[in-house]
Amino acid sequence: MTMTPEQKTQRSIVLTTAHSDFEKSLNLYAFFKVRNRATSEDLVQDTFIKTWGYLVKGGKIQLMKAFLYHVLNHLIVDEYRKHKTASLDTLIEKGFDPPAEQKETTFRDMDAKFLLALIQRLPVKYIKVMKMRYVQGLVLKEMSLITGQSKNAIAVQVHRGLEKLKILYKSA
Repeated sequence: MTMTPEQKTQRSIVLTTAHSDFEKSLNLYAFFKVRNRATSEDLVQDTFIKTWGYLVKGGKIQLMKAFLYHVLNHLIVDEYRKHKTASLDTLIEKGFDPPAEQKETTFRDMDAKFLLALIQRLPVKYIKVMKMRYVQGLVLKEMSLITGQSKNAIAVQVHRGLEKLKILYKSA
């Protein structure tokens, strides 16, 4: 959508007014959340840039303050997510060696085979529902349709089978 010069001027005035009215409170809010002045200032600037992009695309904003805080909150969440990734990088730099994926899948496969063998040791009435639930990944509704039993009866059997499986696992 192409903006006319008057629309561009009007939206520029709206955003400039919002910047002068809300920048300080947005900076304080962002600093409270991320505890880093430079990062909080960057997030607030990104908030205004994203808001300008929204306005340029023809977006309508009813309450500017609420819109700005909404955008800022999303940017803060994104920043938290980035921070978690960075902390893993820091751990690796300090010598942490995450396990190889191949080892992980091998252990997972061994555990699955072991649990499948334990399921075979359950009483007969639990074997079928435990396999349907945990091997085939069926939900209660699907299991109910297959067995002809109510979802509640299936849920009880799965729960009791799981309790018996826990006992077998602890004793193994």
